[in-house]
Amino acid sequence: MPSEFESSTENEALKEAIVARIQQQGPVTFREFMALALYHPQLGYYCSPREKMGRGGDYLTSPEVSPIFGALVGRQLRKMWDILGRPGGFQVVEAGAGTGALCRHLLRWARRAQPDFFRALAYTIVEASPALVERQLASLAPESDIFTRVSWSETLPEGTEGCILSNELLDSMPVQRVTVEEGRLGEVYVGWDGRRFVEEIGPPSSPAIEEYFQRLGRLPGDGCRAEVNLEALNWMCEAAMALARGFVLTFDYGCEAGELFAPWRRDGTLLCFYRHNPSGDPYARLGRQDMTSHVDFTSLRRTGEEAGLTTLGMVSQTEFLTNLGIADALSPPNEGDPSPSTGSGQALEEYHARRRAVLELLDPAGLGRIRVLVQAKGVSACPLTGLGRGNA
Repeated sequence: MPSEFESSTENEALKEAIVARIQQQGPVTFREFMALALYHPQLGYYCSPREKMGRGGDYLTSPEVSPIFGALVGRQLRKMWDILGRPGGFQVVEAGAGTGALCRHLLRWARRAQPDFFRALAYTIVEASPALVERQLASLAPESDIFTRVSWSETLPEGTEGCILSNELLDSMPVQRVTVEEGRLGEVYVGWDGRRFVEEIGPPSSPAIEEYFQRLGRLPGDGCRAEVNLEALNWMCEAAMALARGFVLTFDYGCEAGELFAPWRRDGTLLCFYRHNPSGDPYARLGRQDMTSHVDFTSLRRTGEEAGLTTLGMVSQTEFLTNLGIADALSPPNEGDPSPSTGSGQALEEYHARRRAVLELLDPAGLGRIRVLVQAKGVSACPLTGLGRGNA
């Protein structure tokens, strides 16, 4: 459908670039359209300097809510360090670090609470967006002891010993959109009619799409649309190959294939976000809004296993953070014994701020429904606190 938003909310140069591509080669797959809209090297959404993450941006991720999230992830990484035998060098590789908030909060926690672990840490941020790298540098550089432990790379470093982690990375990767009509699989292509973008249905652009559903042994319901995220599976293969020994920790919105491709899910899971307002129109506010779709954790988990990883478990973020002790942040202040530097009023205010953050991180209708997948390589059976089941 045509966009009802003003042209000022669109990146006109990006729109012209996409239209030119269509005019040159004909309709493009939705995956190519989404890739250009989000990742065009000069004009894409993620390459623009405008605020994207945080309360003043388009969407909010867990690290922006509170330092509590980084501290609890740090607790889990500390346990992983123990399992690996407390090596002198423990690599944390974060792919798609956004503003750098998780890195900053995690290292601050380790510096304060676990100095031995902090001295072993080497943190690598894998980031392709120059605009985000600049944001991360500005965030981390003022703290020299933290900054010296961080490096940047455009690819996952080979031979990693430690943990490769991602937080809401895979759900932002470009996806193919597919349809099923009378049992036949089709793919959504994007054309241009001279005034607006239009969708066309054609045969799958790659055998990999049909093979994807063959491996699952199912198709979306008849008359349904759905998304296929082949890039997420490729990323998992790359993570498994880059990891020499340790863990892969994945936080993302998604579900098992049976739920993701259920017949009642008629329109798939693609959503766009502009200033925290959701929309189902990917052709509006081009280059100004984020696009995301749910991760198929069945295919993601199996891909990791086929690439040499062992799945340790998957829980919701609510469960993961609860198992790691987020309730500790809800301990009320002792108003009868305030610290010398703060009065009881300030302590109470800080307590309420922590409480709001905890509720937001655990909200089962929001961040709490993120899934947390933990996989490992080169380690024996190991209990991880975040996965629960009485593990410590």
